[in-house]
Amino acid sequence: MNNVQVLQQPITPSTCNKPIELYIFIDPLDDRSLAMQLTLRKLQVEYGHYFTCRYVLSTELSSLNSMTNRMKGCVTGAELDITHPALPSIAIKAAELQGKRAGFRYLNKVQEVTALKTRNINSHATLIEIAQHVDLDMNEFMADFGSKEAARAFQCDLYLTREMEVEEIPSIVFFNECIEDEGLKVCGSYNYEVYEHILAELLGEELIRQQAPALDELFTRFTTLTTAEVAEIYSINEQAAERELKKRMLQQKVERLMTDDITLWRAK
Repeated sequence: MNNVQVLQQPITPSTCNKPIELYIFIDPLDDRSLAMQLTLRKLQVEYGHYFTCRYVLSTELSSLNSMTNRMKGCVTGAELDITHPALPSIAIKAAELQGKRAGFRYLNKVQEVTALKTRNINSHATLIEIAQHVDLDMNEFMADFGSKEAARAFQCDLYLTREMEVEEIPSIVFFNECIEDEGLKVCGSYNYEVYEHILAELLGEELIRQQAPALDELFTRFTTLTTAEVAEIYSINEQAAERELKKRMLQQKVERLMTDDITLWRAK
C-alpha cells in the first residue's frame, strides 16, 4: 500500500480502555465515504472490542463564516430556509454536542438521506427534520445549530484534516493506546482484509473475531442497512441476504426504501 504514512499521536489521546482508536476522515455527503461504511460496519461488528471511532468531517468549504452569519437569521425565523454545503457538517457537530451516540445517530441519518437522494440534504429544514427523527433534544439542537460552538467544532475538524495532511477522502488514521507511538495513516479505501491486518499488526497479536449478532439485533445497532452490508457482515451472498430481509419485511420488522440507485432496509 503506497498510501500508508506514519503520523504522530494527537495531543488529546483517547482515554477509553480499548487499545486502538480510529480517526475516520469522511465527507458525509460523498459517495466514497458512504461506500466505506460497509467495511467500517463489519469491522465494528467483528472487532469493535478492540477500537473506538472518531469521525472527522473533512468537507472543504471557503465561505463557512458568512454562511453561519446567515444561519442566525434562519434560526430566529428571519429566513424560511437556506441551503449550503456546510450545513450538514455543522448540523452533525451540533448533534454531537448532545453526546457521541446522538452525533452518531444523526450522522447515520444524514448518510441515509444522502444515499436515497429524495431530499435536499443541504437544506436547513431537512436537517431540522432529521434531528426530530433521531430524537434529539430540539431546543438544544436549534440553539447549537446556529452557535459558534458547532461552527468551531467543524472548523477544528478541517484543521485536523490539514494538520494530519489528509489529502484523500475517505482516509483512516490508526492510533494505539501508547501516546509515544506514531499513528498509521491509510489514505483511500481498501479491502476489508487490509484493515484487519493493520489491527493485528498494531495489537501485536492474533485477533479474536466476535460472532455477528442476530439480524434483528443488528438493526438495533444500525437502523438502516443495505443488502450488500448484510451479506458482507454474515459472509453470505446477496441473494441469501435479500431472502432474509424480505422475510422480516413480511413480518413487518423492517421496511424497504428503494430508488433507482440504491435499496436500503430500515427497522420499523
